[in-house]
This record gives sequence, structure tokens and C-alpha cells, in this order.
Amino acid sequence: MDAGAVPEGLDGPLRSYLRHLALERGRSAHTVRAYESDLTSMLASAAEDGAVDLRALDLAMLRRWLGRQSEAGLARSTLARRSAAARSFLAWAAREGHLDADPSIRLAAPKRQAHLPEVLQRDQAERLLDGAAAAAAEGDPVAVRDLALVELLYATGVRIGELVALDVDDADFGRRTIRVLGKGNKERTVPFGVPAADALTRWLGARTALTTSASGAALFLGARGGRLGQRQARTVVDRALRGLGDTSASGPHALRHTAATHLLDGGADLRSVQELLGHASLATTQLYTHVSVERLRASYLASHPRA
Repeated sequence: MDAGAVPEGLDGPLRSYLRHLALERGRSAHTVRAYESDLTSMLASAAEDGAVDLRALDLAMLRRWLGRQSEAGLARSTLARRSAAARSFLAWAAREGHLDADPSIRLAAPKRQAHLPEVLQRDQAERLLDGAAAAAAEGDPVAVRDLALVELLYATGVRIGELVALDVDDADFGRRTIRVLGKGNKERTVPFGVPAADALTRWLGARTALTTSASGAALFLGARGGRLGQRQARTVVDRALRGLGDTSASGPHALRHTAATHLLDGGADLRSVQELLGHASLATTQLYTHVSVERLRASYLASHPRA
């Protein structure tokens, strides 16, 4: 059942909640669309079960909805996300008086299957950056930009959306930091090292070759002069990772995972890494400690004579 098949008694509160997310909670358009998709699925399922407004929605309907999703083959991570979206929406609806009581309080959350993120070994990261530097050696502005992009991603571990949103004045070369606007419009300051600073300085010198009236203050520009988009940036990173030839890591998040893991490998404390990455929960950052332990165990088994 699509959004048009959801009765007004269910769809009206949903529209109010989506406005609340966008205007009061400062959620991104991408996040709001994800909530809309997840919650429309829930409300369409409830409508199939006879619900005409939120007050008719009960725990049994929620359980049947998740059961249908599971039978359709959705991953546990998707079920967990949709369940969390439902609980957030229904808690808000109860506070706003759309519900007498929140039926999701007793809804068991599907457990996510833990996946260790794919990360690069140190030598792979070095080869990745060396390859980008070699491509930029002749001074092509796009190649110089790509070098700065991968250097900064690895140096800071920022999300790709955070990276392409950077403006020129968000970079402080005196302190070697960038000002990042993260999830929920939370601002944080993230340091970067000398190699990233050198690559950025070089890019700012080459940036004028791509500048147009559409460039504005954007730090990273596309080939036509506008702000570099996330899809373009992903293509840059994917191409660089494929060039390694010996890793299944893909996408900008692989460099975020790698930066976090290498920080922990080098002795950084968990709280500092949490702050650098902009994680709201320490539990999210703790996933990288498991990666570090697995890497340590693999190294031990490969190296110790009595392993």
C-alpha cells in the first residue's frame, strides 16, 4: 500500500511529525525522507489491519507490520531502523495528544546484526594516498582536488556529507582544524595533519581554475564549478579504492572506518575518537575497538611462534 492509500487519520499526524523533524529537530532532508518511507510502511500496514486513525493502532498491529517486513526478506538492520522510527513517531504522537497511550513501549526492538566495518591496513592507506598524489603530480585541478579530498577524509574521518558541505573558511590552517556541521546541526572542530594541510593548500591554489559564478564559498568544487556533490565525491573515493586492487573496502565510509581504527590502533582514547567522529553514542564508536582487537588477534596469530 502506498502513501496515497493511508487514511487521513493516519497520514495527517505523519505530516505533522515530518515537519517537526525538519523544522524543530533540524533533521536533514535525507533523514526526513527515510522517516517518511519507514513510517508510511507502518501506517499502510496498520490501515490494512483496519486502523483509520492513530488511536486505533495497537501493539498487535505493530508486531504484524514487523512480521510482514521480516517475511519480505528485509535485513535485521532495516527492521531495527524501522522499529526505532516507529517508536520515535509514536512517542511524539502520544506527547502531542494524537494517542491516548504509546503502543510501541512494549514493542521489542529487532537486534541488529553486528558487522565489523571493512578498513584499510596502514600500508594500503599509504598506497591510496600515494596513488592520489601521483595522479595530482602534473597539476590537473581535478586530480589536485581529489588528492585533497582523500587526504582530508582519511585525516579527519568526517562523513562524506559533512565534507562536501565545507566552505573555504571552515578550514583553519593556523590551527590545522576544520569546522564541521554534523548530524542534528551539531558543530564540532576536527584537527588534521600536515599532509592534509599541504594537499588542501595546493587545492586552494588550483581551485581558481574551476571557479565559476556558481562556486560560492564551497571548499570542494565539481568539474563545472559548483559545489561538489556527494555522488561525485563517492565516485572519487571508489575509484581510488579500486586502484588498490587488494581490498573489498568501498565508499567514503571506508575511509571514515579506517581513520577511526588507525586512531585507536595508535592509542587514541575512545571518548576522543567519539568526539572527532561526531557519534552521539559511545556504543557506536566502540564498534571500532572490536575491529582493532580483531586486527591485533590476526597479527598475533600470523606472527607469534606459539600462536
